[in-house]
Amino acid sequence: MTIRRSSNDRLALGALLVLAVGTFTVGTDGFVLNGLLPAIAADLRVSEAVAGQLTTVFAVTYAISSPLIAAFTGRLDRRWVLGAGMVLFTIGMAGQALGESFAVVAVARVLAALGAAAFQSNAYVLAGALASDERRGRALATVSNGMSVSMVLGVPIGVLAGNWFGWRAVMWGIGAVALIVMLLVPLLPGVRMPTVSLRDRLAVVARPPIARVLGVSVLGTAAGFAAFVYLPVLVAPVAAGATISWLLVGFGIGQIVGNAFAGRATDSLGPSRVRSISLIGTVVTFALLDVAVLSLPSSLVLALASGIFGGMLMVPQQHRLFSLAPDAPTVAMGLNGSAIYGGGALGAALGGVVLSSAGVWWIGPVAAFVALLGFALSVPSRAKVPEPA
Repeated sequence: MTIRRSSNDRLALGALLVLAVGTFTVGTDGFVLNGLLPAIAADLRVSEAVAGQLTTVFAVTYAISSPLIAAFTGRLDRRWVLGAGMVLFTIGMAGQALGESFAVVAVARVLAALGAAAFQSNAYVLAGALASDERRGRALATVSNGMSVSMVLGVPIGVLAGNWFGWRAVMWGIGAVALIVMLLVPLLPGVRMPTVSLRDRLAVVARPPIARVLGVSVLGTAAGFAAFVYLPVLVAPVAAGATISWLLVGFGIGQIVGNAFAGRATDSLGPSRVRSISLIGTVVTFALLDVAVLSLPSSLVLALASGIFGGMLMVPQQHRLFSLAPDAPTVAMGLNGSAIYGGGALGAALGGVVLSSAGVWWIGPVAAFVALLGFALSVPSRAKVPEPA
């Protein structure tokens, strides 16, 4: 790859912070919708169930477009892709703020999702390319922390700002931050990845080691979503209303702690060990879910622990993909983004099936089992050459 490296560590740190703010911005757009849903539904004159499909539109668009964008832009300087992504995202936010009908807002969500897909995976690629092997985990964690912080602040921002200024003002605010990031992108170091044919880039997913890593991302994410999408039902005996927001904040704080730990631990222990700690911790946490939700304090501890172990997963996953696909890291990162969104959709659907067919007390065991499957998939077969730590 060709990299214009800066000799100034402060400039390198500044680049990572710009990328982190960008991931925070696109992440906030995803999470803030939960707090704004009633207001959006009333304003657009649709039911909350219909308004909720705006989240589905975003997730599906992101999952499909992320690897395709990465494949078709493989030869470009990453700054061009990051900047174009922020342009699309900003236009999408303006479209949501101005849209007077559900159809217009849905189209704007598609544009925002395309921009988010172009920006987010390439932000991780740029961070990984700018860092040395010894510090790559910390660089990835710095950028990933933007997403973790958005999980903590997304719902509170949506509820508070939506109540004070209206949901459209929130969209304008997110768009304004995106505009600032867009203007700063040209100042980032230039990175060009190795020239690979489009066919070879799209064939990345067929490589067995990469397919296994992506499978772990799907299962790890699905385990978390299977439980936490139905958090209000799980904790109904001990928490309701605003109290649930505190549980979500606890989960988000755990995500930040876990992500920060994963950055340094991946550099010192290796991605495989950190990934194993994350998945085993998730198995234990969800195995204890039915006991933990019997009281509010233990529910808070559960939310924090789940956030910590869940927040530890993606940094070693990204690190591993960067090592497995040095010829096409943008495609690998894009596929991982699709795996995360796909896992979220799978987990939410699975949790719903379990809730309706077996009852609330089976959600925890099923989520733990899915995480266990992820751990089993992450362990290299003895018949094959072991993965590097």
